[in-house]
Amino acid sequence: MKITHVHTQIVRLPADEPLAGGPVSAGATRDFVALKVGTDDGIEGIGVTFFGGALTGALRAAVDALGALAIGEDPLKHEAIVSKLRTAGNCGPGGIFTLALSAIDIALWDIKGKALNQPLSKLVGGNRERVPTYASGALMRDFSLDHVARAGQRLVEKGFRQMKMQLALPGEPSPEREVERARVIREAIGETIDLMCDINQRWDVRQAISIGKRIEQYHLFWLEDVVAHDDYPGMARVAGALATPVAGGEYVYGLAPFRHMLEARSVDIVMIDLVRAGGITQWLKIAGMAEAFNLPVVSHLLPEIHVHLVAAIAHGLTVEYMPWSAKLFEEVPVPTKGELTVPDKPGLGLKFDQAVIKRYGA
Repeated sequence: MKITHVHTQIVRLPADEPLAGGPVSAGATRDFVALKVGTDDGIEGIGVTFFGGALTGALRAAVDALGALAIGEDPLKHEAIVSKLRTAGNCGPGGIFTLALSAIDIALWDIKGKALNQPLSKLVGGNRERVPTYASGALMRDFSLDHVARAGQRLVEKGFRQMKMQLALPGEPSPEREVERARVIREAIGETIDLMCDINQRWDVRQAISIGKRIEQYHLFWLEDVVAHDDYPGMARVAGALATPVAGGEYVYGLAPFRHMLEARSVDIVMIDLVRAGGITQWLKIAGMAEAFNLPVVSHLLPEIHVHLVAAIAHGLTVEYMPWSAKLFEEVPVPTKGELTVPDKPGLGLKFDQAVIKRYGA
């Protein structure tokens, strides 16, 4: 089997908050690059990448350029193709190159699953058929306090047993406001719900330790990206000072930086972003490193694909359910009683929704 063609499409989906009806900016979009990789056997794999923002056009061009280099190769030899593309790219482990490489690597695994008539989850581990999932994106820092209280209750009514809020609130820093928001959300959802909290790198080490200690009374499931993602010693100081587990990794590109993060004991929970990691191939290697450090793994975005990966490994903890990409596909896994069921169709078990691609394609 050989790769015969590669096709890309920019898709600008309307930005919404589908979980609890949060406010959105008029005209805002979330921009994806959708990829199809075809073979001479008639098997077609799909991939997706994003985070281009204003550089989405450049990201698509990078996927096209790398895809062209893969034509003629055996798609089942994904390590050989990745090595070839890395040598051709010759630009280091981060940035647009890695985002583009991820789309191709995802499509190669989709082809492999379809060729072997196996879902991705079984190809890479097959540990379980269902995995916990948490609601993300409904308790954003820009939303009013009244809204997030109501939204938290709505998520509980929908069956979510885990959910994530944000702190590091807009405006002048105020520890009191941070603590109050944590209190209100915890009281709204009850004591039995796992409540995560994302800081998005907005605190310094002093703030993270000070405020983190004050909100320990609300027993958070984790505090995420508490300081700058590459301040490994700073994160380690925070993790050592708090009873609340510290999660991090979504901003980290490639394999080696995760090693530095783990060796510094910076986090208690390893969060891997599929497109920033370099695709499924790299995701699995990073997850293997985390296992060697006895640390659980969680995902960032793309729950339609991450459900396979987190469910496949023994130390997969939970899947972030932020369904921003869901409209790209005809059918996706949806939460039931706080869990996602792994698709049993070959490969990713996904098909692009051609009507959506046509309507929002750019």
